[in-house]
Amino acid sequence: MSRRKKLKFKDLFNENLDTLLRDKQEIEKIERRIEQRHIDKLGI
Repeated sequence: MSRRKKLKFKDLFNENLDTLLRDKQEIEKIERRIEQRHIDKLGI
């Protein structure tokens, strides 16, 4: 707990930002995969 208190707000903010960016990239990857599947099904 004491270590967490020492973390500056900025560090926490940056950590959250990194996590959000990673999540966003994962979501975009999945979306592209889904789109590709739809294209394959339609036979375009």
